[in-house]
Amino acid sequence: MPRFAANLTFLFTELPMLDRFAAARRAGFDGAEVLFPYDLAAPEMAAACQRAGIDFVLLNTPPPNWAGGPRGFAAIPGGEDRFRRDFDRALRFAQVLRARHIHVMAGHAEGDAARQTFIGNLRWACARAPHVSLTIEPLNPTDMPGYFLDDFDLAADIIAAVEMPNLGLQFDAYHAHMIAGDVAGLWERHAPLVRHIQIAGAPGRHEPREGDIDYAGFFGRVDASGYRGWVSAEYNPRTTTEAGLRWLRGATGAA
Repeated sequence: MPRFAANLTFLFTELPMLDRFAAARRAGFDGAEVLFPYDLAAPEMAAACQRAGIDFVLLNTPPPNWAGGPRGFAAIPGGEDRFRRDFDRALRFAQVLRARHIHVMAGHAEGDAARQTFIGNLRWACARAPHVSLTIEPLNPTDMPGYFLDDFDLAADIIAAVEMPNLGLQFDAYHAHMIAGDVAGLWERHAPLVRHIQIAGAPGRHEPREGDIDYAGFFGRVDASGYRGWVSAEYNPRTTTEAGLRWLRGATGAA
């Protein structure tokens, strides 16, 4: 059975961020991730996480907040200096939070120059933090038009070109469905590369209990593959987070 984490950028947003860790634990989650935690002091967030008895699973490389602006710089030619500053900031947060993964965001770019820039920056980051797990994640072009990493085969090609042991794939089933309409097929093709999983229903990116993705079947494939990482709930609740958690109770066998 997968271990489930709550994405606290999306879930329990009726609460202040530092209170969301305990709420996630009470709801039955064992882990948490925050996409851009940089608006709060890392020690305060780490303390809230530890008080709740919950593992901190993942954060993204900056931009510094969720409100707007570009989504990453790792594939943008000429942005290498900014990427390196941002990565070091993310690394400092990850060390304080004891984060399991850092997701390196590619940003909006295209073409071979962007590919080479992305590969070069990832090689630098992997060498900079050899004991930290780094991930890259394809994002679908409907929700994120212009984002460089918009295809799972491209992500696999990038990982092979970087050829560093601490780089892996972040598999978001919602984005997989939006990109290819075949979550099961993409999982079977790329499962050996996967370090982290995220889930949401499709269409709509709501609770993973209805819609076009067979999550019962997907979780079965994940278990059969031998995956032992986290599965993070990254979705927009239809109402409150608590009201929509029937899927979690079903997935974990809780009453």
